[in-house]
Amino acid sequence: MQIVGKYGILLCNMNKPNQLQTTEPSEICASQPLGRALRLLGDVWTLMIVYTLLNGTKRFGELLEAIGNVSPKTVSQRLKMLEELRFVQRQAFAEIPPRVEYNLTDKGLALVDTMEAIKRFAEQYLSDVEPTPSDTLPASPSCE
Repeated sequence: MQIVGKYGILLCNMNKPNQLQTTEPSEICASQPLGRALRLLGDVWTLMIVYTLLNGTKRFGELLEAIGNVSPKTVSQRLKMLEELRFVQRQAFAEIPPRVEYNLTDKGLALVDTMEAIKRFAEQYLSDVEPTPSDTLPASPSCE
């Protein structure tokens, strides 16, 4: 745990390598753009939502189905955060039953290259690695 803290501090304070910090990495990282990006991109469910929405507009149920074994509450929280950060646009239709659709904004679409780089990295360096039980997620068509 202490190693993670040291790396978090180094990542967020690269211009002050000799300064010792006792503040938690999450507090330090929250004040720096790089730290905020790492917190956003370090969440598997956030990335899965973005990756799924790269294929176009989806309804909430379609996102749940595409992502796999995740609670609706988790998806809802991540969507709300992405909407507040203006990566995702939520469009509600005045219909019965209610219909809500989600799509990436231009800001969200700016993650295309990042997502493709992650995919290339995974295919190149992790395709021959056996998953551990904690890594195992249900197969999802959006991950292929």
